[in-house]
Amino acid sequence: MPSNPLTPINDSLIRAASNSDSLSDAEQQTEKSSENSLSRISNYSEKQPHSNSPDLKVRELRRTLERHTSERQLVIIQDFPDPDALSSAWAYQLIAQQYNIQCDIVYAGTLSHQENIALVKLTKLPAKRWGLQTLKDRDFSVYQGCVLVDNQGTTTQLMPLVQRAGIPVTVIIDHHSDQVDLKPEFVDLRPQTRATATILTQYFQAGLLKLDTGNSEHVKCATALMHGLRSDTNQLMQAQEEDFLAAGYLSRFYDAQLLKAVLQSARSRRVMDVIERALKNRMVQDNFSIAGVGYLRYDDRDAIPQAADFLVTEENVHTAVVYGIVHDEDQELEVVIGSLRTNKLTLDPDEFLKEAFGKDSSGRFFGGGRMMAGGFEIAIGFLGNFNDNTEYAKLKWEVFDMQIKHKLLRLVKPKDVFA
Repeated sequence: MPSNPLTPINDSLIRAASNSDSLSDAEQQTEKSSENSLSRISNYSEKQPHSNSPDLKVRELRRTLERHTSERQLVIIQDFPDPDALSSAWAYQLIAQQYNIQCDIVYAGTLSHQENIALVKLTKLPAKRWGLQTLKDRDFSVYQGCVLVDNQGTTTQLMPLVQRAGIPVTVIIDHHSDQVDLKPEFVDLRPQTRATATILTQYFQAGLLKLDTGNSEHVKCATALMHGLRSDTNQLMQAQEEDFLAAGYLSRFYDAQLLKAVLQSARSRRVMDVIERALKNRMVQDNFSIAGVGYLRYDDRDAIPQAADFLVTEENVHTAVVYGIVHDEDQELEVVIGSLRTNKLTLDPDEFLKEAFGKDSSGRFFGGGRMMAGGFEIAIGFLGNFNDNTEYAKLKWEVFDMQIKHKLLRLVKPKDVFA
């Protein structure tokens, strides 16, 4: 589905045409500035190929929220949420509050990236971890709807529980390619948009929420959105016009010092160890760098994408894939987690990973992605655990390491498949 920035809908601008005489000079100047800003977004959207009118999406979301006034919704983000997911979910929560909708933002995994931990702590971002072991005590009957932000239910362990509880999917807002057909009431998928934070910021610009610099929660959310936008556009180096317009709007509200504090959080020693392992184990073929890093603790999972970010900066490398076996001792669960980063404009991470790893028995893709980045997750199942047996653990890693390399290299060098 093509990217469609939202054409703002601001009823106050319509009223201003007939009531300008009653406005002060300052108020008229504010309205004029707002109108010019929104006009630029509208002009941008007219240049983009689209099948759905951007302003129609805003109207649809507004009507959906109106239908669910005074309800309680579960806002689910991926198990290992990134700044884009965290900030976008918070923005949705603030918009929903305008309709007296109470939202609980939850994730089943953990925050392991140092910047994500700092973001949540410093902004007091209202996201809660729902560990699978605690879910038996959760009362799902209090929720009338489920909202998926920056995901489509394929990267969260909570989705099967939500479906078993019979909670309908009310809203999906995401910038990844279409993954599953959940048939929500409202869906806004934009695979060509760089960040979900851009979409939510455009909702603000369209009038779904008027940000106020005097409201500390608004300032912190704007700061989080700026971080999410920067994070998913590689510090704006891969940003498009719509991202710059969104960043320009957020610049009026965000706290630069707070964002600086989030960005200056230091890498842990364990993350540095994983990057060192990736450097040591990498294989470079046709400008692809592929590295297995062995076993990792569940809490260190975010070291994998950080290692991929580092490897893709090597000279003569345009794409890096890093993977490892992540062991969750609490759940007695093992999964292969991998991340892809690329600077090659003609390489689609979503298509590449889907073709490389295919689907599981239920039809769910093991991997997927967005512009310049992607990831995959493969459950080990029957072969899991027994890591106290050193020889068994070594053999298991060798098998998975070889299998993943084989699947990747058959696309990288189809005429010379790794054997």
